[in-house]
Amino acid sequence: RAWVERVARLIDIPFCVAGGIRRVAQAQAVLQAGADKVSVNTPALERPELINELAAEFGVQCVVVGIDSLRDADGEWRVRAYTGDPDKTRALPRRTLDWVREAQDRGAGEIVLNCMGTDGVRGGFDIAQLQAVRAVCRVPLVASGGAGEPGHFADVFLRADVDAALAATVFHSGAILIPELKATLRAQGIE
Repeated sequence: RAWVERVARLIDIPFCVAGGIRRVAQAQAVLQAGADKVSVNTPALERPELINELAAEFGVQCVVVGIDSLRDADGEWRVRAYTGDPDKTRALPRRTLDWVREAQDRGAGEIVLNCMGTDGVRGGFDIAQLQAVRAVCRVPLVASGGAGEPGHFADVFLRADVDAALAATVFHSGAILIPELKATLRAQGIE
């Protein structure tokens, strides 16, 4: 909780906290410390009612469901659990599109889709998977996994109709500068 309070004091933009939130009380502590949203992934897969409980307590605008997804050999995208630890990561039989539908029916106000097949590769977002999810997702959809250059962001906004796109390493390393990226997107009519 203390680190969430420190972050809240340092930044003036909305932020979301993810990782290990398994109960309403944990989410409440994070939100009271200054976070604007909480994100759940594996705990919601293990106990989907958690999404309902969080939405009932804090409103759907506070509830983000993170989904780690990978295409299996049969061509279906399926969710993965425990992806924070490669030794614990496991494939689940649940299809990604089914989980997206269920998560939003339970009260998810936002979906962050991490396309694991493109994550860290820097070759672009998984447009096909994001388009498929967009077709069933009626809440804000955030694309994750694959950004390597500014054009990848334009591509995902224009082709997959996502509401946001995230990246990590390319920003942390300075390979892409956020102000320049925003200017590039704005020049293409993407706010």
